[in-house]
Amino acid sequence: MLRYLNGGESHGKLLLAVVEGMPAGVPLTEAAVDLDLARRQKGYGRGGRMRIEQDRVEFVSGVRKGFTLGSPIGLLIANKDWKNWQEIMAVDPGPPARPAGDPAAERVVTKPRPGHADLVGAIKYAHTDIRNVLEKASARETAIRVAVGAAAKALLNEFGIALISHVREIGGIPAETSRMTFLEIRDATERSEVRCADATAAEKMIQKIREAKEKGDTLGGVFEVIVENVPIGLGSYSHWDRRLSARLAFALMSIQAMKGVEIGMGFEAARRFGSEVHDEIFYDESGRHFYRKTNNAGGFEGGITNGQPIVIRTAMKPISTLYSPLKSVDIKTKEPFEATVERSDICTVPAAGVIGEAVVAWELAAAMVEKFGGDSLSEMKRNYDGYRDYVKNW
Repeated sequence: MLRYLNGGESHGKLLLAVVEGMPAGVPLTEAAVDLDLARRQKGYGRGGRMRIEQDRVEFVSGVRKGFTLGSPIGLLIANKDWKNWQEIMAVDPGPPARPAGDPAAERVVTKPRPGHADLVGAIKYAHTDIRNVLEKASARETAIRVAVGAAAKALLNEFGIALISHVREIGGIPAETSRMTFLEIRDATERSEVRCADATAAEKMIQKIREAKEKGDTLGGVFEVIVENVPIGLGSYSHWDRRLSARLAFALMSIQAMKGVEIGMGFEAARRFGSEVHDEIFYDESGRHFYRKTNNAGGFEGGITNGQPIVIRTAMKPISTLYSPLKSVDIKTKEPFEATVERSDICTVPAAGVIGEAVVAWELAAAMVEKFGGDSLSEMKRNYDGYRDYVKNW
């Protein structure tokens, strides 16, 4: 079983995760993980925090000489901004470092932001300082999730499974990529400031982000994750919680600010006749395999991968921290007020795609471990090769 736990606060000392169940012998380096961490920090519309942090992972257990050991993998990402928050985020109570009554002494937050976890989190956990909520609810924690996803990608790479993510829409401006190949989308996306493969749409998106910034507003959008070379049979129809399509939707919705997920044709399928939706099945006698000419199902049937590319899109709302704050109510005085402004981005859809890529990679890696097992990569590959031969001869 592949699983992980993560912790750490936005302005705390570090972010951390412990990965359990990774087979021994998987090639894994800090440099490879850092590439994805850098991708997460890019994107037109990011805020000041990205100029402070230059995320780097540190393995503190479970990896030796560039290979996993089969034991738990400890990952750390230091928060460079911690030096400015040591008093505020100190673990030990200690004596106050500032005079009593200094409003900056604790930076107590009592004004919840609409659309954030601030108010409900404070009520749920009985916090009178909303900082105790926003520090963990912050999307800063996605940095360590990207690191964990990069480790999952290292395992998937060994089986030829490749993932990309790209922006399909920002602020109502759609991208057109239907005529582009997997590699064309990948290459164009990594060259784009907004991680959009459609250069014309990308320019319009950038202009829209500029307009939002001028108004002190924010923008959301839609990103898509595509996965190629996925074997038939990951997931299960037998148990509701083992349907891989559902697990992917859950994982994507667990990312901050996500509001909807669709697979393949998605919601459009609800507007069409069945004859326009379902992918017909054919058989190639010479190659001795089943195939489909379309992929409206997005790589899934019955919650199980069908061997076609996984295509999954996620809708992200505009982030909740605005430089032109919305109305709120102080939780202490109950007086109306303008919501607190924390340092914020204007648009994080490009970064969200990288995070989405990471959580999809994790769920796929977990499904691969469940399906093919093995304490080492070599054992897992033997199991995989035997299954692949079985599928070829079916």
